[in-house]
Amino acid sequence: MSEELLILVDENDNAIGLEEKIKCHLPNGKLHRAFTALLFDKKGRLVLTKRAPEKMLWPGIWDGTVASHPRKSETYVTSAERRMPEELGISCKLDYLFKFEYHVPYKDIGSENEICGTMIGIIDDSTKFSLIKDEINEVKWVSAQELFLDLKINPNAYCPWMLIALELLNKSEKTMLEKYKFVLSSWINPELQKALYESIRIQLPDNKWRLVK
Repeated sequence: MSEELLILVDENDNAIGLEEKIKCHLPNGKLHRAFTALLFDKKGRLVLTKRAPEKMLWPGIWDGTVASHPRKSETYVTSAERRMPEELGISCKLDYLFKFEYHVPYKDIGSENEICGTMIGIIDDSTKFSLIKDEINEVKWVSAQELFLDLKINPNAYCPWMLIALELLNKSEKTMLEKYKFVLSSWINPELQKALYESIRIQLPDNKWRLVK
């Protein structure tokens, strides 16, 4: 990991300092600010990205569309909109949905200990991606039903923060649920929500995740 400085936060997401990225991701971790952005097409399919095998944590695992960390002067939305062209070679306007806290170890190598802002955006299904080396290895589109079926077989094939973000979609602000109901309707259903919850419990058996108000 680079020596990039991340924003340390308290349990209410108040900034309390800066710390080197690597130190934030040691096994005990330090609670810091992060984001995940979920891009859908108008049919409700989600763009998934596979983390490069060079990544220290969760290498080769499927993630949401873009995940990274805000810089000191950025909001969740501006940081995600800045990072998207860097990782995928595309731009997209995003809306903020919610944020959540979670802490999960990765083997004995490190951990994620984050308050994670979640954003949503819409792109065309013909969008061409340009992947950054050492970050993303593969991209694919997935429907809610396809993910539901795969979670039954491969719950560990997906990053825990992505699963949490999807499981919490129904906790988005009402204005956002209304604005994006044409894509979110298939993702907010009891059957999929249960499968997401069960998959999260496999990776976070001690229930260390929560919605942050």
